[in-house]
Amino acid sequence: MAALSAQEVAQRLASLPGWRIDAGELVKTFSFNDFSAALRFVNQVGELAEAAGHHPDIDIRYNRVRLALITHDANGLTEKDFHLAAQTDRLS
Repeated sequence: MAALSAQEVAQRLASLPGWRIDAGELVKTFSFNDFSAALRFVNQVGELAEAAGHHPDIDIRYNRVRLALITHDANGLTEKDFHLAAQTDRLS
């Protein structure tokens, strides 16, 4: 899968509230009521990621979860990243 152009990334980013580009990765931090809720979210993201064969970097800090997506094989952002981002938004 080919990396998206800067213009394509900007277009897709516009449809994902709260997501941003940081150091070439598609990033968002989700907040929850407590650690248990954050952990449940991470497990749900894990199931989506496994099904897609595409795995985000995940950082849990008590009630906050930071996801960072990039397609390493394409050396950039691809449709896979934006698709998984949209799926995770539907979980929260």
